[in-house]
Amino acid sequence: MNTEPILITGVFGLGPTELILIFAVLLLLFGGAKLPSLARGLGQSIREFKKASDDNSKDDDEDDEKDDRKKSAKKKDAKPSGETKVNGDN
Repeated sequence: MNTEPILITGVFGLGPTELILIFAVLLLLFGGAKLPSLARGLGQSIREFKKASDDNSKDDDEDDEKDDRKKSAKKKDAKPSGETKVNGDN
């Protein structure tokens, strides 16, 4: 049985060689000084996306509850179908 921890590398099928190659290419493209700031910016972007996503799902849940309450209130206030009046009929 394999006792290695499952990391994101297992999900994408990337091994250590591929990760080293990707890191080397990033280092060549952006330089050593830029990598920490790029990683920080990526982390902040992910955090902001998760926060907005959580806020959006909470808002959706609240909207669904309000809609359900409005529908149940309308059903209680609705007249039975036999008592419906049409404009002009008295």
